Amino acid sequence: MGLEALCQATLDGARSRGKALLETTELIFRGDFRVRVPLGEVKRADVDGDRLVIRFGDRQLALELGPAEAQRWGLKIRNPPSRLDKLGVKPTSRVAVLGRLDDDFLAELAARAAAVARGAPRTAVDILFYAARARADLGRLGELRARIAPDGAVWVVRPKGQAAVTESDVMQAGKDAGLVDVKVAAFSPTHTAHKFVIPVGERATRPATATARSPRPDPSRTRPGRNRPPTARARDRRA
Repeated sequence: MGLEALCQATLDGARSRGKALLETTELIFRGDFRVRVPLGEVKRADVDGDRLVIRFGDRQLALELGPAEAQRWGLKIRNPPSRLDKLGVKPTSRVAVLGRLDDDFLAELAARAAAVARGAPRTAVDILFYAARARADLGRLGELRARIAPDGAVWVVRPKGQAAVTESDVMQAGKDAGLVDVKVAAFSPTHTAHKFVIPVGERATRPATATARSPRPDPSRTRPGRNRPPTARARDRRA
């Protein structure tokens, strides 16, 4: 979500000024006290004037954000984005999946995306999800770059907290493949997803259409005998 604000906060009676951050899966406040609130544990998020009052477990955190921001933050907490929202999958998206990903995710894709291919796609797709279980799997990123649209993306999905394939491994492999990392998202409780795109300066441009390239033909050039200057004999006859 990526919202942040400097504000006054109250946690179980203790007050402090500090910075509040609303992330995809948690709310964080850092001041004289620090607290992390997993959004999955939020029971209520109510707006009281200029305050957002969050109840989680048996505790309460109030953030003095101002009326408009309190409403905005409350709405996002009560209506968090879905996994596919975070991953940028739209009803028009052409998607491919390589490797083993959970069945729930595949069902979500089938319900939303315009087309879902299993395995390497024959034509370029908008989004390609690649499950990497080991460092050696990352060697395919150069090949996968050629299988996405110029403005498409490759999401590398890796297990969390495992030495077999680390965040630094994924970042280096993307760089070696000529890709740019632009986002990291929580894919599931056990996996993390890293988004890579083709650098803007290296994206192929679509050719102009024939209509845009070719002006209408000049009739005087395409139909001989029309609009030519009269010959001397023709001028004599008219005289």
